[in-house]
Amino acid sequence: MFGLGLTSLDSDAGVASYDSQVTVQAGLKTDDITVEVPEVVIKDIGTEIKISFKNEEHAMLTENNNKITFLINAQPVTINFEKGIGKHKHTFTDDKTLKLVLGDYVFEKTTSPIPLWLSVLPPLIAIFMALIFKEVISSLFLGIFMGGAIIGAYTEGLKGIGTGLLSVIDKYIINSLNDWGHLSVIIFSMLIGGIVSVISRNGGMQGVVNIIAKYAKDARSGQLATWILGIAVFFDDYANTLVVGNTMRPVTDRLKISREKLSYIVDSTAAPIAAIAFVTTWIGFELGYIETSIKAIGIEESAYSVFVSSLAYSFYPVFTLLFILILIFQGKDFGPMATAEVRARTTGQVYNNVRTDDGGFLKRLMGKKSDEVQEDDAAVETHNVSEELSALEPAPSAKFRWYNAVLPIVIVIVGTFIGLLYTGWNAVEWPEGEIGLGRQLSLIIGASDSYFSLLWASLSALLVAIGLTLSQGILSLSATIESVLNGFKTMFGAIMILVLAWALALVTEEMHTADYITNSMLSGGLSPVLIPVLTFIIASLIAFSTGSSWGSMAILYPLMLPAAWQVCKVSGLDLEATMYIFYNVVSCVLAGSVLGDHCSPISDTTILSSMASSCNHIDHVSTQMPYALTVGAVAVIFGTVPGAMGVSSWITFPIGIVVLWIIVHLIGEKIEDANQPNIIKSVT
Repeated sequence: MFGLGLTSLDSDAGVASYDSQVTVQAGLKTDDITVEVPEVVIKDIGTEIKISFKNEEHAMLTENNNKITFLINAQPVTINFEKGIGKHKHTFTDDKTLKLVLGDYVFEKTTSPIPLWLSVLPPLIAIFMALIFKEVISSLFLGIFMGGAIIGAYTEGLKGIGTGLLSVIDKYIINSLNDWGHLSVIIFSMLIGGIVSVISRNGGMQGVVNIIAKYAKDARSGQLATWILGIAVFFDDYANTLVVGNTMRPVTDRLKISREKLSYIVDSTAAPIAAIAFVTTWIGFELGYIETSIKAIGIEESAYSVFVSSLAYSFYPVFTLLFILILIFQGKDFGPMATAEVRARTTGQVYNNVRTDDGGFLKRLMGKKSDEVQEDDAAVETHNVSEELSALEPAPSAKFRWYNAVLPIVIVIVGTFIGLLYTGWNAVEWPEGEIGLGRQLSLIIGASDSYFSLLWASLSALLVAIGLTLSQGILSLSATIESVLNGFKTMFGAIMILVLAWALALVTEEMHTADYITNSMLSGGLSPVLIPVLTFIIASLIAFSTGSSWGSMAILYPLMLPAAWQVCKVSGLDLEATMYIFYNVVSCVLAGSVLGDHCSPISDTTILSSMASSCNHIDHVSTQMPYALTVGAVAVIFGTVPGAMGVSSWITFPIGIVVLWIIVHLIGEKIEDANQPNIIKSVT
């Protein structure tokens, strides 16, 4: 407690408390009242002051019906007390002094409010460092340190800069982990990583691939089989690219499909399907980011329900998956991809082994002069990715049986759904009158505990995967457990990013960064309708520069969701219109991150797709980028903007799909060479 002559610090509450030693005529004693002021005070933002009576039945409270009028900075303020505790929001402006008077009782404290504009520095530092160094973990760490240093400097003086460094670990990271929901996300993600590793090592995923690959008879069906496999292996983007790329490469080579097209299909099914599927290695992290934001906002809706609602605005991932089908069924391509496909069909050369230029616009964009220099960053990322992928290769003793993969996956999906129904059934508050089945399910899922459901389902699936592996003698017990642990390890990097993102979210919440962004948006006259588009663009740029969709989500989710909510409220939008914007922003952070990841030459999944498909990395990026940007533009113009204006997804999705079909029809080039019509037939 900090008193007028008596001092201490309540570190758990994070506030400085002040005890008056002045005796009040109205029966108050020295320690009857305690005034608590938050440690962090932001200028021009309401700061909650807590006034507590030691005796909640004090005569002053009972005689005044628990309503007492104080003079706060010479202005009368009536405060309601409940159980002896009253709260008042005081805004510190140019007057840094808080003076509270009650009769002869006087409490006075001079503060050092932190200017609101400084609150934007921690996330900006994280963003710019990520753009410059193309590394997310150190960037997030620096952002947290910047926030801790600013707070320390204003509360403790120059020595606070040093304690700000220590606060990164002892305050923000520890507090981010001291949350049941956060720990649930970490454990669930590790369990999913273990499942993916086991069903990869025991050959289950390879068995699924082998069945689907049998139906590839010509170039069109070969591409379609690759697409179906990309959808089937929906639960992990790494497993998707590794399994589909390596397995389908001999098939697509035989059917004279270019390696560029193979790597495009592999890359453009992996992240989009993993991002929007209900049970994947992504979902835990997405829920973690969303949960932190909705808690800060105060939305009475579960993170899982918010995620499900946001799918109505997931235009880029959905359009990307359907765009591949449009290309396949029209038999057309455009841009560099058309050149690659014509080369493969007419000459049988499925990859470009003759590079006649310096790498084209992509290399100039990245400021490189040669293939060797261009691929420096990719080589570093490839080394890191390759170490993680060793856990996903089938063991020499593996038996390629499809049910070894399908059964655990079905258990995860069905188990999660059952868990949602079980936890939500008794918790839901049923409205009066009859409601439809769809509305009932929505209410149940909204009231459910998604973390319990995911944990139960993933643990059950992991045990089943282990049981299948051991019962068939595919791996020994020690080898199986080692596979599980390797699966845990593959998730470590992502978990580190997530923990640091949570810590940065605590910094931005404490410094009211969302208020600064909101004020900036409103002062600039930004319409709430444009917030999703702005979010999509920023997420794309960060993901492109860092090569990490998860890193982009980690930075933007805790930043943009509260800001979007506040802008909508201040702009006077009703709850329904606000939720249109909010769900759209939730989706745009994810969608923009995936787009930037697809275009980035240093993205881990982009590099992995090139590796698994044995495609030149720069060829893969340069052929995929025009497709990704085309779909991204259509998603924004015909999906994101109308969706923010309240247009139904039943209208926006069909329109976007039709526009993509027209684009391919008008500018696409038919791949089959008229001078050699027997090329396609020869491989059927």
